[in-house]
Amino acid sequence: MAKVRILWADDEIDFLKPHIIFLEEKGYIVDAVNSGDEAIDMLNEHTYDIVFLDEQMPGLSGIETLERMKNNYPNLPIVMITKSEEETIMEDAIGSNIADYLIKPVKPSQILLSLKRNLENRKLAEEKATMSYQQQFRAISMRMMDRMDHNDWMDVYKELVGYELKLEKSDDEGIIEVLTMQKKEANNTFSRFYQNNYKDWLDGDDDKPVLSHTLIRERVLPLLDQKKKIFFFLIDNLRFDQWKAIQPMIEQYFRVKNESIYYSILPTTTQYARNALFSGLMPNEIKKRFPKYWKEEYEEGSKNQFEEELMREQLKRFGKNVKMSYNKVLNLNAGRKLFENISNLMGNDLNVIVYNFVDMLSHARTEMEIIRELADNEPAYRSLMLSWFEHSSLFDMIKYLSSQNVELVITTDHGSIKVSDPVKIVGDRNVNTNLRYKFGKSLAYDENEVFEIKDPEQYYLPKLNVSTRFVFARNEDFFAYPNNYNYYVKYYRNTFQHGGISMEEVMIPFIVLSPK
Repeated sequence: MAKVRILWADDEIDFLKPHIIFLEEKGYIVDAVNSGDEAIDMLNEHTYDIVFLDEQMPGLSGIETLERMKNNYPNLPIVMITKSEEETIMEDAIGSNIADYLIKPVKPSQILLSLKRNLENRKLAEEKATMSYQQQFRAISMRMMDRMDHNDWMDVYKELVGYELKLEKSDDEGIIEVLTMQKKEANNTFSRFYQNNYKDWLDGDDDKPVLSHTLIRERVLPLLDQKKKIFFFLIDNLRFDQWKAIQPMIEQYFRVKNESIYYSILPTTTQYARNALFSGLMPNEIKKRFPKYWKEEYEEGSKNQFEEELMREQLKRFGKNVKMSYNKVLNLNAGRKLFENISNLMGNDLNVIVYNFVDMLSHARTEMEIIRELADNEPAYRSLMLSWFEHSSLFDMIKYLSSQNVELVITTDHGSIKVSDPVKIVGDRNVNTNLRYKFGKSLAYDENEVFEIKDPEQYYLPKLNVSTRFVFARNEDFFAYPNNYNYYVKYYRNTFQHGGISMEEVMIPFIVLSPK
């Protein structure tokens, strides 16, 4: 491995000879100069890994030298060293994007720490994360062999997502493969757990998680009771790992009061899970109570066009006489227009804002080759979502709201999973098109490969005729018909889908934030 090369500029460089000898004994190469001009000349002649720069030098000052260096070498880490503790000098240096800031007199150990922090930080963090995961691997596996409840599964999922994020840029392919395999094993076990407990939860079991149709009642109404103005952002298809990716950006403006997970109902799709969320009812209950607000899958048009009406009915049912607005953002222009008029929403008690971008991204990744290439794996998919969020009207709204006396809720209706394993299914032309669940009266499949619901009404799902049944894919499975089987398997493998049972689809974020 090549030695690290350091450029050190200080008009009293001779007094720093002991520091330079210390670094050279540690294996670093150090070029020492007396002025900013010399430093710039050296930088134009040689390649350096890091620069130590004295802030107070005659001639070209440290700040001026810093600015010139950053113009030509914007990614070069530069450490500013100064005698002054004046706030304005610190602000000038930090505003010029320095890597570190040290106050004289500096000790050799401080210099060494700064080098490790700036040059080896990623490597050390990866090594620590790898070691930590290696130590926890067996504990997680053993835990999954125990009888776990829904809270235990939330903890395991959070832990696996945490390691996934820490190791996503690791060069250690072996540890990534082990984590991928353990997550797949966890999903297999979780799918069975969900399947075995789901009906009891729906029937009112005491030990049940918060579900789609109980979320508003259990998590949002108590916030309204505190008489706080609430902005409720539902980002369609937002997974827990994607929330963790955007969290650092949001935490510049808001502090997280409560980070929790709730469980989506089946099917984990907008028509079912989101309608259940806004209505506080299971799909079949919506159909019976509000037939005008429920559309069957074979009907034309949007299947969730009555979210506002269902939400208002739920608030009325629980005696909440609050002033509410509802907005759905389906494209860039709608988002910009809503942001421009956001001040008009400040008089409401509850503002519900639905963003469909992440769901559209998921579907676009299936249909568009360029999106497939940009997001060909989980880290890239998170990165694409993060890039959208950073430049979105949603983030603009969040920044604006940080100066208001409001609380934010960020949540979703379901997640998605990257599918890889085809499961053969046979059905007539009336069977729905979703790859993670199917329903109809003429379905043929291997019962061992699916979660089968023979009587939908027992699970509070609509039943179109006496022989209607639902089947759900688990883990990374997806349904494929025997006709043109190889073509469709190749087309849909490694795409992000939802509708079935997996940790990514079912265990989804519910975040409460308050302004800093």
